[in-house]
Amino acid sequence: MLGLAAVSTRAAEPPPTVDLALVLAIDSSASIDDGEYALQMAGIAAAFRDRAVWDAIGSGPTGRIAVAAFIWAQSGWPKAATPWFVLDGPDRAEAFAATVERFPRSIEGGTGIGSAVMYGVRLIDESGLAATRRVIDLFGDGKETVFREWRVTPGQARFVATARGVTVNGLAILDEEPALDLYYRDNVIAGPNAFVMTAGSIADFARAMREKLLREIEYQPVVGRSRDIPSTGGHRAGAG
Repeated sequence: MLGLAAVSTRAAEPPPTVDLALVLAIDSSASIDDGEYALQMAGIAAAFRDRAVWDAIGSGPTGRIAVAAFIWAQSGWPKAATPWFVLDGPDRAEAFAATVERFPRSIEGGTGIGSAVMYGVRLIDESGLAATRRVIDLFGDGKETVFREWRVTPGQARFVATARGVTVNGLAILDEEPALDLYYRDNVIAGPNAFVMTAGSIADFARAMREKLLREIEYQPVVGRSRDIPSTGGHRAGAG
């Protein structure tokens, strides 16, 4: 009976409240070789070890965010995800960074952006978190692969994300497709103040990742809604 009471008490606890629930959707498709995959993971880890990112995490009303990451490739193929981490200081940020840094690559294949966004929405919906903002941060170096069978399209996925109150931002790596940021802008990003940033190559990924996280995480009180204006400062922005 005592055991049942303990379970009942835990079940009655409210979900953790965070300023941001953030999902990092990491490209593991065949166009990313093993060295480039390692650079992506190292760039994410370095960003979460950055003091400016720590300060951004602590800038909101609760002083904490929740983050999870997953790798994606061909539409319809399984994804592989980390657990959720609630970050409320450098120690937890380091724990997440270390997890991402050594996260094994278990999938390759085509580029399934639509299914990746849908998986990210499901991760957030099933997290049990109470979050003021819900964001998927998708990055990759190519457009959606032509379907071999019916799968969810990027347009369908962005519609679902918007309906679920999830913002989708993009980080386009331009070494394979120089206009990929425009494709992301027109087909992928969704939600209030959604934006695209660019990395000229995988080697430039760590710099872009840090800048993107700072923009996504830093608390900015909402005083009205405005439409982002396209900019040349390493990103293209636009409302979803």
